Amino acid sequence: MNESIKNMIERRSVRGYKPDMIPKEDLDLILEAGTYAATGMGMQSPVIVAVTDKATRDQLSKMNADVMGTDTDPFYGAPVVLVVLADKNRPTYIYDGSLVMGNLMNAAASLGIGSCWIHRAKEVFASEEGKVLLKKWGVEGDYEGIGHCVLGYPAADIPKAKPRKENYVYYVD
Repeated sequence: MNESIKNMIERRSVRGYKPDMIPKEDLDLILEAGTYAATGMGMQSPVIVAVTDKATRDQLSKMNADVMGTDTDPFYGAPVVLVVLADKNRPTYIYDGSLVMGNLMNAAASLGIGSCWIHRAKEVFASEEGKVLLKKWGVEGDYEGIGHCVLGYPAADIPKAKPRKENYVYYVD
């Protein structure tokens, strides 16, 4: 089987991470793959904020947990958070950001790094605290949070995929 397709079929969301940091070379490759995601008319509406600083990672975790109404870590202990935001002025911004998230997760899996799409980025970065962070990071414009892509080494074996549902694909010949 083609290695790229095999990687997409075998990739799973990881919900438990070791504290070990990902090597910068691997993180840079994952980020580069994210920047090559398809975007509407090639306009590249998304931006990615790579968070490896533990204090900032923990702040984002708390903000995300607050939106959920919990005090648990919604990032499952992952040491890296890639925040994907997209310019709301582009009609395809949600799709563009979603494709970036997919590229990030598939690239991570190809390197043996676990990932998971964590929601609530929209709410986190619509908040005053979130807007302050964006300004601090130099992200200017009308951006909406699409997702948090958490990365790290899995703390346990990655489970196999569930069987695919019937009628997932319809052929029109």
